[in-house]
Amino acid sequence: MGRIVAIGEVMVELSLAGPGQAALAYAGDTFNTALYLQRLGHEVAYATALGTDDPFTRAILQVMEREGLDASLVTRVDGRLPGLYAIERDDRGERRFFYWRGEAPVRQIAELADVEALTDAAAKADLTYLSAITLAVVGDAGRAALGGVMREARAVGFDLNYRARLWPDVETARAAIDQAARSSTYVSASDEDLEALDLMDGPQRWAAAGAEVIQRGHDHGVTIRRPAAAPVWIPGGPKAPAVDTTGAGDSFNAGYLALRLNGRDPQAAVEGGRRLAGVVVQHVGAVIPRASMPR
Repeated sequence: MGRIVAIGEVMVELSLAGPGQAALAYAGDTFNTALYLQRLGHEVAYATALGTDDPFTRAILQVMEREGLDASLVTRVDGRLPGLYAIERDDRGERRFFYWRGEAPVRQIAELADVEALTDAAAKADLTYLSAITLAVVGDAGRAALGGVMREARAVGFDLNYRARLWPDVETARAAIDQAARSSTYVSASDEDLEALDLMDGPQRWAAAGAEVIQRGHDHGVTIRRPAAAPVWIPGGPKAPAVDTTGAGDSFNAGYLALRLNGRDPQAAVEGGRRLAGVVVQHVGAVIPRASMPR
């Protein structure tokens, strides 16, 4: 089992359930993946920035402790609060997000966190994991700091999770995401994000630069691109009935990386990722109860 460092933002999640009703939870793309990787048997430390004396920070830290996540890389900042988001779902389980995150301390992680300690942890870990959302919320200074962390990491997993509203413009996003992908060991990308960023040629270039690229198509098929190897296409299987698709990509990434770090081949890893995601989308919220995890 591997040692993993995941970097990003964990937020207060309000899952809207009707007029005046919402379920409260704590989630974020890399946090969800980190939690599922921990449940799948890997040792995971989560790096972020939170408050100190508010009930939401305390609850997030309690979730981390309960799930076994290492909180030694969490920076605490007086007078600050975690970000918050609300999810509205349609009848097909597709979701729309509403965010309140402007004052979240993770936005100043380069100034607030111990970047040297984070770099040292990444250098010792089997995998360092982050996403395009991580890069978006930390700003220019944070991206520069995390670029240094990625250069020192033994291996990097990167999710091309593009959210246009988090970036000043698509050109800035494209440049930062392309650079991160070229520096990564594993890149998870959907055709939807690649098209939005005008990076459809990215998977071929990133594979040529040394990455294993997991490209998820509109038809739910997956193309695996690896250095010096022919692409492998894995057709989409039956779709699980979806209640909430919020955690689908995050759980797929966890299932895939968990098996790859355990030495399984990419095809087996895709099936493992699909199996976990297929269970996750049948529950409300990004993180399902531990008892519902598939074997």
